Amino acid sequence: MTPIRLLLVDDHDIVRAGIRVLLHTFSGIKVVADTGDGLEALSLIGTHHPDIVLLDIGMPGLNGLEVLTRIKHAYPAVRIMMLSMHANEEYVWRALRDGAAGYLLKGANTVEFEQAIRTVAQGDIFLSATVSKYTIANYAGRMTAHTPGLERLTSRQREVLQLIAEGRSTKEIAYQLQISAKTVETHRAQVMERLNIDTIAGLVRYAITVGLITTEH
Repeated sequence: MTPIRLLLVDDHDIVRAGIRVLLHTFSGIKVVADTGDGLEALSLIGTHHPDIVLLDIGMPGLNGLEVLTRIKHAYPAVRIMMLSMHANEEYVWRALRDGAAGYLLKGANTVEFEQAIRTVAQGDIFLSATVSKYTIANYAGRMTAHTPGLERLTSRQREVLQLIAEGRSTKEIAYQLQISAKTVETHRAQVMERLNIDTIAGLVRYAITVGLITTEH
C-alpha cells in the first residue's frame, strides 16, 4: 500500500518534533518533510509532492490561513488540514471557504488525530467534534447570504450533502442511510453536478452558506 505522504508545518520546533514522533507510530503515513516557515512550505510541496499538508494556523508573519490560500493557488490538488489551538468560528469558516479539507484542534487525542489524517487522505472533510456541529452552525446562522440551488436537490441528496458537511466519511454515510458506498458516491456526484461544485470542500462551504448544518444531535 502506498503510504500517505505528509508535510508538517508548525513554527514551534518542539511541537513539530512531537507531532513527527507521533505520526511515525501510525502505519502507512510518511512525513516527507517539516518546516516552521510558511513560504518554505510552498517550496517543499514542489520538491516532495505530499498528499496532505498539516498546517498550523497560528504562525507569526505569514499565518496559516494566508499560507493555505497560497498553497491552494499553486497546488490545488494538495489536501490541507489546519491545526489550531482554538475552535474559533471565524477561522474555521475562512479555512473551509479557502479550500481546507480539515480543521483539527491541537487538543485532539491520538485516535482522532489519526482518523483526521486518514479521512482527509480519502478525499473527505474532517472537522474536530468541537467545531463540526456548534461552531460552524452558529456561524452559518448569522450569515445573510443566500446561495440558490438547494431546491434542485432531492431529499436524499440533501441528506447526503448535510452528512458530507458534517465531516462524515463515505462509509459512515452509507451506514447511516442504509445504502451502499457506491450509491453515496453517485448521490455526491449528482449533487456536485446540480450545484456546479467540483470539490468536497466546495460542497461543505455551500452547505454552511445555506445553513444546511444544524445544531441538533
